[in-house]
Amino acid sequence: MQMIERYRYAGLRFWARLLLRLQRYDAAIAVFDEMTAMQPKDDYPLASKAYVLTVMQKKAQAMGLLEQLTGSHPRVGVHWFNLGFMQEELGQFDLAYSSFKNATLNSPEIDRAWYGLGLVSIRLNRLDEAYAALKQNTKLQPMSPYGWYQLARVHVDRQEPDEARKIIRHLKGFEPKVAAQLERETGISVSPAS
Repeated sequence: MQMIERYRYAGLRFWARLLLRLQRYDAAIAVFDEMTAMQPKDDYPLASKAYVLTVMQKKAQAMGLLEQLTGSHPRVGVHWFNLGFMQEELGQFDLAYSSFKNATLNSPEIDRAWYGLGLVSIRLNRLDEAYAALKQNTKLQPMSPYGWYQLARVHVDRQEPDEARKIIRHLKGFEPKVAAQLERETGISVSPAS
C-alpha cells in the first residue's frame, strides 16, 4: 500500500469513528465498506461493521459478517467471541459453545470468552466443562463477582456445597451483596467466623 493510500485509509478510519460517536450508523457503514474495498484482508472494517449492525438491531446481517470473519481470520479469538456472544443471545447454545471454545483456544486471555463458555456449558448441562471454564475466568478476573457467582452455582449443581461455601466466604470479602444473594438462592449460609 502506497503512502497516500495509507493516509487515506487512516483518514477513513478516523472519519468512521467520528460518525459512530455521532450515531450516524449508515454513514459509518458506508465508510467501512470503502475501507474494505481498499484493504479486503483487513478485518477491522468488517468487525466494526458487524458491531454497528448489532447496535442497529440487524443481528442476522451482523451474524453473517461474524461468520465471514471467523472464516477469513480463524485465529482471531475476539471474532469467535463476538460470534459466540451473538449465538448465545439467539439461543444457539451448541454453536455458541463451539465459538467460545475457538475463542479460548486462539486467545486464552479473553476472560469474557471463558465466562461465555461457562454459561453455555451450564445451559448444555456440561457441568465439568462449565467448572473448568469458570475457574479460568476467575483466574483472569479475580475481582469480578460474575464468574465466582456462576462457579458457586455449578458447585451446587454438582452437589459440592462445601466448595460453594468457600466461594461465598470469598465473595463476602469483596462483594457481600453477591454473597448474600448466593446464600439466599442456594440455602447455604456462611457465618463470618466460619
